[in-house]
Amino acid sequence: MDNWRKSSYSGEGDGNNCVEIATSATHVAVRDSKAPARAALTFPRAAFTRFLAAVEGSPPPR
Repeated sequence: MDNWRKSSYSGEGDGNNCVEIATSATHVAVRDSKAPARAALTFPRAAFTRFLAAVEGSPPPR
């Protein structure tokens, strides 16, 4: 995956204490913005969507 992006909130402070995500049709990858050459964690898109819903405190999409 090569479409990495940071949160819009990453501009606060020094802007380097963030994770970056990249998406494909079926997966989402997450990496440390301070170490982009290191390995990324990859999740099925549906699992990542449920994770975000839990973090945000909203019901997961069906």
